[in-house]
Amino acid sequence: MSEPDATPHGDPEVPEVPVDPEVPESTGPSEATIRRAPKLGVFLVVGGVLGALVTLILTSLFPVDENVGFAALYGYFLVYGIPAGVLVGALIGLAFDRRSKRRARTVTVEHERID
Repeated sequence: MSEPDATPHGDPEVPEVPVDPEVPESTGPSEATIRRAPKLGVFLVVGGVLGALVTLILTSLFPVDENVGFAALYGYFLVYGIPAGVLVGALIGLAFDRRSKRRARTVTVEHERID
């Protein structure tokens, strides 16, 4: 008869990978750049919401055509208001991203290998 498997479910044992003695534990210090980058998705969503609100306000300021109605008119103008808001949000987000690149700083880091 054959020997029973030492591992559960008959999975083969994973052999341990030997550590190469010639590879150092630490590769020494190196340079890294640290900066706080904004999340552009947040700027896009907020820009779209603000574009919808501005569209609502602008649609409310002018008289409504009785043949179309307010909801339909607002819906038509949302087609332009939301993309305009997303575009403005993207431009503001990119401006903040460029500003964060100027404030980036370089630090010295040391890599360690932890087994």
